[in-house]
Parts: sequence; structure tokens; C-alpha cells
Amino acid sequence: MVANQIKTVVLLGLLTGLLLWVGQLVGGASGLTIAFAFAIIMNVGSYWFSDKLVLKMYRAKEVKESEQPKLYHIVQEVSQQANIPMPKVYIIPSDNANAFATGRNYKHAAVAATQGILDLLNEDELKGVIAHEIAHVKNRDILISSIAATIAGVIGYVAFMARWAAIFGGFGGRDNNGGNNIVSLLVLAILTPLIAAIIQMAISRSREFLADETGAKIIKSPFGLASALEKLENNAKQHPMRFGNPSTAHLFISNPFRARGLVKFFSTHPPMQERVKRLKNMKI
Repeated sequence: MVANQIKTVVLLGLLTGLLLWVGQLVGGASGLTIAFAFAIIMNVGSYWFSDKLVLKMYRAKEVKESEQPKLYHIVQEVSQQANIPMPKVYIIPSDNANAFATGRNYKHAAVAATQGILDLLNEDELKGVIAHEIAHVKNRDILISSIAATIAGVIGYVAFMARWAAIFGGFGGRDNNGGNNIVSLLVLAILTPLIAAIIQMAISRSREFLADETGAKIIKSPFGLASALEKLENNAKQHPMRFGNPSTAHLFISNPFRARGLVKFFSTHPPMQERVKRLKNMKI
């Protein structure tokens, strides 16, 4: 668990350093300042509003105990075991079996489950999934993943703007060394977004492993979650999410969208077989 935390800190540092380097590459000291300010603004916005946006994106409806007693009681029980306030409970109208947690802190957290996951899993498996999501809240993974996604997005946006600036002669206008400009453009436009995406995915996969481990320890059993993950992988192939945005896939316990080609290489989730293996080998 400690190793995963250290890995996250190192990766976030690398991602932030990459952002600042991109800002300096585009505009020198002023570019560095603008990129840094832009990152802070985007992170604050993401921290405060991402939960509301993602719940609306997935048409999530808040439910009370009388509407979904089994799910409500599981969330209540697991949050008590984790020693955090009970999150709000939401249902997503989708046959895709999935769940995610969101919210900027313990007091403003929410756990959303699809109708598909309620239909697919038994009580022990559902408890394992909810424990995984509660672990994300307890580990503040919503904040960490939002920051990583925002920084990576800023780098991609700057690279996109640099490509257009180069087309219209705006890139490196103060430098007559055309060769260096071309090399800088290629690095900025192609390599930096690729590196940023790889780092972001590494952070996401690390936090998924950590949430699996933390969730299993909260409920003192890894087997319900292990069984659930095996079912979820098969379900995603049969019932992919029909709405939403792939950029939010990292929020879910299992990627709700069909992964093809290079998308698998840049997966936000560790291989399901590896997650199941680690859980089954855990000693609680």
C-alpha cells in the first residue's frame, strides 16, 4: 500500500514537471507562468464541480433507502466500516454492470451503481464492489485522478494549439533557427501528450490496485470483489456503456466502453486477471 502511495506522488510530480516544461517550451518564462496558472484554475474547477458534471453525464439519479434498500444498506455498512461519512447513493440507468465514486471530499462524496450491476451481482460481490468505491473515497482518489486528468488535458490542449500556431507561423516566431523549431514542434505536438497520457494511465492503474486492496481490508475479505471483477469483465463486452464519455472511464471500477487497438494499451485500468490474482492471494 505504501509503495502505491509513493508511486502516485512520483508520477504526479513527473506529470506536473512535464506541464511546466511544455509551458516554457511554448512561451519561455511567460509560457511557464501561464501554463502553471492554467493548471491551478483547471484543478480548482475540477475539484469543485467534477462530481456534479459526471453524475449528470451518466444520468445518475439519487435514491433513498426506501427505493434501493439493499444497495443503500451496503453503502451504509461499508462506509461505517471505513469510518467515513456515508456517501450519497445514485443509480445509473444502464445495462452495463459498473460503479464509480466521486466527490471532492468525505462530506461531499457519492457512490453510483448501474442498474446492470445490481442485476448481475450477488450481495457479497456487490459489497466487494462498494468497498472498492468507498476505498477510492477514503484514499482521496477522486481528487488525485481529477488532478492527473486535468494536467494531462492541459498538456494535450497546449500541444494542439502549438500545432495550429506552427501552421500559421506562430510557433517560435522569435527564433530564426527553423531546424530547432521543427524539432521542438514535433516533441511538443507528438511526444509530450503521449508521455502525459502514459503517466496519467499509470497513476490510474496504481490507484485501482490500491482501492482493490483497501476495499478488501475494509470488509476483511477479497473474494467478493475478485468474483465481481470476473463477472464485470465479461459483462462489459456484452453491454458496453451507450452514453457518457470515454475520458471518464478511469472513474469506473471496470472500463465501461469497448477497448480496441491502441485503446487497450492506454487503459486506465490494470489487467483484470492481475487484479483478481492479487485479490485471491491477499492475506487479510
